[in-house]
Amino acid sequence: MPDRSTTPSAPRGVARHGRLRRRGPVRMLLALVAGAMAVVLVSGVSVAAIAVRTATSGVQTVSLGNEDEVAGVDISAIQGGANILLVGSDERDDGSQVDAGEVDGIRNDVTILAHLSADHTQLTAVSFPRDLMIDVPECVGEDGQVYPAEDYVQFNTTLGRGGLSCTVKTVEGMTGLAIPYAGKITFDGVIEMSNAIGGVDVCVTRTIRDTDSGIDLAAGTHPLQGAEALAFLRTRHGVGDGSDIARISSQQVFLSSMMRKIISGGTLGDVTTLYKLASAALSNMTLSSTLNSPDTLVRLALALKDIQPAGIVFIQYPVVDDPRDSNRVVESTTDAAALNAALNADEKFTLGDDSAGRGSVADGTAPVATTAPAAPEATSTPSDATSGSAAPADPAATAAPTTTLPSTITGQSAAEATCSVGSSR
Repeated sequence: MPDRSTTPSAPRGVARHGRLRRRGPVRMLLALVAGAMAVVLVSGVSVAAIAVRTATSGVQTVSLGNEDEVAGVDISAIQGGANILLVGSDERDDGSQVDAGEVDGIRNDVTILAHLSADHTQLTAVSFPRDLMIDVPECVGEDGQVYPAEDYVQFNTTLGRGGLSCTVKTVEGMTGLAIPYAGKITFDGVIEMSNAIGGVDVCVTRTIRDTDSGIDLAAGTHPLQGAEALAFLRTRHGVGDGSDIARISSQQVFLSSMMRKIISGGTLGDVTTLYKLASAALSNMTLSSTLNSPDTLVRLALALKDIQPAGIVFIQYPVVDDPRDSNRVVESTTDAAALNAALNADEKFTLGDDSAGRGSVADGTAPVATTAPAAPEATSTPSDATSGSAAPADPAATAAPTTTLPSTITGQSAAEATCSVGSSR
């Protein structure tokens, strides 16, 4: 999509998708792999198989219209890479545990693309700012209404235009990736998942106080779970400069800490905790029909059962301030092109030395997990990785090259211990 601060980029084709069968949940996705995919993507196969086969029995599904992109195979680790879009919206069910205030429309206020590399050693989680102004493709709404393609539309309105499939279609057009898997998670799911693992330790550099989300934390390290964890993840005015960009990097502090606990803190060896985590995530999700299959979930679990924190990278989609509106952002053409090229080529990459976001800083008191991703025994071609479909691995293939992204692209790996930069309102 064009960067309105520079020059337009070439248009990309997008796949056609079906309509989302509406379900009333969710306001925002706050747990990426840390929640639904924590078990689905990083647990041991036996526990994952039992958990997902039970937990998915009542999960609602939605057709993305591209089921032919996912081939059915025997139960084994998915071969090649995969792309999964996880979103949350302003919808929520009656009887929810969460009082999220007045709902104004249906929005995807948090959208995260999870890209699994073809050799299964790197998982990249790309967060898209809600205030990003983009060009959207034609979409069909849940009521059958056709929304024509339109320029200069706020990103978080795509869910309301045509459901989950419209958000998928939009991100496909922005990145050039095929995204056959997608899901939404509820507020209640975030609460239950944080409870299931006994909370997440979060470092705060100075007081976080936000009357909107209800969070009030003094400087220091806090074990967050339940409604308090949700309030931390929701806060915008309580971190950094009060922007959505700052909130994204603050959320990455939480998600990284959660992944370290799940992977390195013994969670994967606790069958009871794993089952609770899987049930909490999946019982509060709406999944695409391609992702709802227990076999698919187990294959994804197998693919990432040995992932290490250093192999999980959280990135904010590159943006710059919108010259038309200081409260909005637009795509940074050069940086977005670099990121999308790396994802499409299935390159291994690291972030620059100065990649901290607006809402986080390095925790100088904590040791950094240094375990590097294991060298792969086999890998698939980049085209297999970006399609999300299963493809035979080539035992003779070498590991993908490693590149360093521009320092202007912000984020962190799950191995990095970071702190949220507090502010008060």
